[in-house]
Amino acid sequence: MQERYRTVAREGVHETEINRSRFLCTLAPAATEQEAQDVVQRVRKEHPTATHNCFAYVIGADGGVQKASDDGEPGGTAGVPMLQMLLRREIRYAVAVVTRYFGGVKLGAGGLIRAYGGAVGEALDALGTVTRQRFRLVTVTVDHQRAGKLENDLRATGRAVREVRYAEAVTIELGLPDADVDTFRDWLADTTAGTATLELGGEAYQDA
Repeated sequence: MQERYRTVAREGVHETEINRSRFLCTLAPAATEQEAQDVVQRVRKEHPTATHNCFAYVIGADGGVQKASDDGEPGGTAGVPMLQMLLRREIRYAVAVVTRYFGGVKLGAGGLIRAYGGAVGEALDALGTVTRQRFRLVTVTVDHQRAGKLENDLRATGRAVREVRYAEAVTIELGLPDADVDTFRDWLADTTAGTATLELGGEAYQDA
């Protein structure tokens, strides 16, 4: 698994104008290929009179799923430069749709490549990106008496508490880098006088 990847911070639209053509780049996070396709279809419905709705997306922390469409622009002048911009910026789990309203001036192949790739780059700059880090899910079980202090200590030391559940005992779920698990195990034993139990779960990603 990839140790980290970057994705778009939020969904949004950024508009640029080149030689009277309007280029509206919609960027959105997408956890699956279906989510990416849903964004593409939604943008097409929002802009039914647009000249083109070209798209590119990258799914998977390793970029395993990549797709691009020129949507009627000359082959390789729209979807591919959009995809290349996402890959150059190391963006994953994201979809870009560039909606073009033709302004009457032809841009030529080179102009189109710069326009579509540039629209994605400018949108990434405008909307921002976040880095997500791979981590191990860890569940700590502790008695009620120690739970409040332990939760405060976890947050005070900057550890990512994901969920706290109260039942007969209190379970606290958090994420740790793999390299920190042994150190954390020792810290937990010291902090709770050996009364807490620790269970390792699967792997996931969270904001770094």
